[in-house]
Amino acid sequence: MSSLVAPPRFSFLDRSRTRKGYDGPQALRDTVQLARTAEELGYHRFWVSEHHSVPGVAGSAPTVLAAAVAAATSTIRVGTGGVMLPNHQPFVVAEQFGVLASLFPGRIDMGLGRSVGFTDGVRRALGRDKRDAEGFAGQLAELLGWLDGTQQAHPQVHARPAEGLDIPPYVLAIGEGAAIAAAAGLPLVVGDLRDRERLIRAVERYRGAFEPSGWSEKPYVVVSGTVAVAGTAEAARRLLVPEAWSMAYARTHGTFPPLAPAEEIEGLAMTAGERGFFEDGLRGRLAGTEDTVAAGLGGIVEETGADEVLVTTSTYDREALVDSMTRLARIAGLGRERLS
Repeated sequence: MSSLVAPPRFSFLDRSRTRKGYDGPQALRDTVQLARTAEELGYHRFWVSEHHSVPGVAGSAPTVLAAAVAAATSTIRVGTGGVMLPNHQPFVVAEQFGVLASLFPGRIDMGLGRSVGFTDGVRRALGRDKRDAEGFAGQLAELLGWLDGTQQAHPQVHARPAEGLDIPPYVLAIGEGAAIAAAAGLPLVVGDLRDRERLIRAVERYRGAFEPSGWSEKPYVVVSGTVAVAGTAEAARRLLVPEAWSMAYARTHGTFPPLAPAEEIEGLAMTAGERGFFEDGLRGRLAGTEDTVAAGLGGIVEETGADEVLVTTSTYDREALVDSMTRLARIAGLGRERLS
C-alpha cells in the first residue's frame, strides 16, 4: 500500500447530506458522529457547510452545527466550509465565531465563502440579492476589523466576545476570490480537483499576489475535493454513485433529492439527459484503491504545493464512508497507532 511522502495536513468537510429513508435531523446527527470518527482517525480539522432551502442538505446553520460538533469532540479543529458572508451581517458573524472560540478555545476556524442565496426566493428570504456577492472584499474587511478591533465605521460598537480572540479566517474561493484572499493576507481554500489547470492557475495567482498580514505571514493553500477510497476501483466508484445521481436529477428535474443506495440507482432506466449528467458527475473525481488514490493525491500535492487537503465524500452507505475515511487516513499517515 502506497503512502504520501511528507504529506500535508488532511481534513474533512461534511455537507450534512440527507439519505433516502432518513430525515434532516438524522443527517445532522450523522455529521456529528462523522466528526467523532474523523477525530479518532487523526484528521486535522472537521468543517461543515451552509446551504439554504436545499431538500437534500440539512446543514443550513453552520455555526450552530459547528458548536454541536465541537461539543461532541475534544481535540480536532472545527470550522465552517463555509459561512457565506454575503448572506450575513459581518458584525453578527464576528459575534457568532466569538462565542464559538470562547467556548472551544484554540479549536475554531472561520471559513468564509462569497456565494449568495442560490435562487431568487432564497435571496429574498435572506434579504439579499445577487449584487451582494460583489461586495465580498468589503464585507471581509469589515469582519476582520470586528475581530481585531480596527473597524472604524462604528467606533462605539464592539463585537463581543470576538474582539481579540484567536479565530483564524480562511477564504473559500477560486478566480477573483483567490485574489481577495491574497490581498487580505489570508489562507485560501480552493477546489475542485476536476479542473486541475484552473486550480493550479488560481493557486499560482494567489501565491504571486499574497500580501503578508497579521493573520498570515505567508501563503497557505488548502486544496479541496471529492475523494473516495475502497478495496477495489468498482467499490470506490459506487461510493460516488449516490451523489452523482443526486446532481444529475437536480439538473434535469430542478429538485435536489436525498442520497439513494447505489444499487437502486444503478438499476434505473435513465433518460439520455440524466445519463449524461450522471456520467459527468463520476468523471474527474479522485476515487480508487489506496495505491491509486495515494498516487493521485501525491500528484495534486506536488502540482499545487498544497499545505493541506480538505476531503469531502457524500454517499449513502455510512459504513463504506467510514471505511473510505479510514483508508485515506492510512494513506496520509494519520493516527498510525490507531490504524496499525
